[in-house]
Amino acid sequence: MENKFVNYFSRISPLTKEEAEGIARSMQTKTFQKGDYLLKEGQFAASTYFVLEGCIREFVLTDGEEKTTNFFTEEQWAISLNSFTPQNASSHNWVCVEDTTVVVGDEQQAQALFQQFPRFETISRTIMEAAFAEQREALASYYTDSPEQRYLKLLQSRPNLFQRIPQYHLASYIGVKPESLSRIRKRIATENG
Repeated sequence: MENKFVNYFSRISPLTKEEAEGIARSMQTKTFQKGDYLLKEGQFAASTYFVLEGCIREFVLTDGEEKTTNFFTEEQWAISLNSFTPQNASSHNWVCVEDTTVVVGDEQQAQALFQQFPRFETISRTIMEAAFAEQREALASYYTDSPEQRYLKLLQSRPNLFQRIPQYHLASYIGVKPESLSRIRKRIATENG
């Protein structure tokens, strides 16, 4: 598992032996069970999570109904951009859809790494920018694409989710009821012969 985390950083920027060892030393892994919450609406996100194994579902509550807004799987960061500062409470929830092992990061740990390896600040900024861009793209897709287009994009970009996530969560993510998702799947299957 340690190699997964170090390899992730080395793909962003080649690491020296000392940098790789520093990242490995800073790793704090934790395993959560399916159904465990990592963050609840109203809490402050003190940690970020890098998923080593498993899946985290992000959702918001709207009129008592859960609306799925994201899934975080292997080699993705769960970063609560709106609650990363102490004055902003989270507007969303993170719950494990599967047993999930993560690397837990926090600001104090990050600052220690930045002090020891100053270029990690640039790497960290690159990670944050990528996470922000991914969330913006998903939001734009929600406003501009039809549910069928969102389904097809998800099928193309993250096909493994379809074997891991219950259909009602996938339906919520693309913005339809489960029955509508069934119709979309049938229509696509018929069109593709």
